Amino acid sequence: MDSIGADEPSRRGNTSYWQLQDAKARFSDVVRRAVEQGSQHVTVNGEERAVVVSAQEYERLTGHRTGRELVLLLAESPLAEVEFEHPRITGPVRDVDL
Repeated sequence: MDSIGADEPSRRGNTSYWQLQDAKARFSDVVRRAVEQGSQHVTVNGEERAVVVSAQEYERLTGHRTGRELVLLLAESPLAEVEFEHPRITGPVRDVDL
């Protein structure tokens, strides 16, 4: 990885690589570039350790988690029609002075 300058991350193709100490010192720039230019890779001792991506890219990669997938999975289960009995458990009630 060739360094462009002391203030700039190194680049390989369209990918930016930041040494950890530079990424920490210029975190706002790393985040801005993640939003404007795409993922920003962070290295430690020359090894890639983390990637900073925009919130929009993260959402695209992980999907919006609403629990809908779990509801659909349970609805499509062969056990969807099974009814469970759950007995009521009553315990002793104590008086509380307020």
